[in-house]
Amino acid sequence: MINKIKLALIAGCLTFSISSHAEVFIAPFGGYSFGGNGLDVLANDETTNDLEMSEGGSGGLMLGITTTDPGNMYLLFSRHQTDLRQGSLSSEVLTDLEVNYFHLGGTLYFPNGHFKPYITASAGVTQLRPNKQYSSETNFSMGFGGGVAYELTDNVSLFADIRGYATFVNSTGGLFCNETRCIWQIEGDLMWQGQTNIGIEVAF
Repeated sequence: MINKIKLALIAGCLTFSISSHAEVFIAPFGGYSFGGNGLDVLANDETTNDLEMSEGGSGGLMLGITTTDPGNMYLLFSRHQTDLRQGSLSSEVLTDLEVNYFHLGGTLYFPNGHFKPYITASAGVTQLRPNKQYSSETNFSMGFGGGVAYELTDNVSLFADIRGYATFVNSTGGLFCNETRCIWQIEGDLMWQGQTNIGIEVAF
């Protein structure tokens, strides 16, 4: 009986210790995505060195837990609805495209009063989803960035940041294939994209 009481007290202390230092948070955000270049491809037997995603609005959500660094660890989902063109000035749309990032990351803050500048890094996968007749592509990617948060209350903060994503692609594989062929043969290794975001973080 005594041992059971001791175990209950230890478990209670651990639970109190974790809950007193860590908070779960949710952080929706919206922003603007740009870039999406870095690939040389062969399309329709004609080489092009300037395959780019159109710039435009994006949005996403982070779910995470705070740490004592001070900082946090989070799961990030970001979506950008765009298209692919042969050059940023081209009016010819090769395919509509949905770009999704699924990342696990961490943030380190440098608090200064209510302002909290920070740096962040993450890793996960990038999913490229063209129109329905072609297959999606999923590749490993890494992210990095920096920004600043402002504490409105103890549990609510506004934040703004800029992030860069590097997606590692197969330099010898096809891109966007159906049952009979692939639209392009990739000759690049990295695809780069940047994001500027603003959002709100609510801790519980």
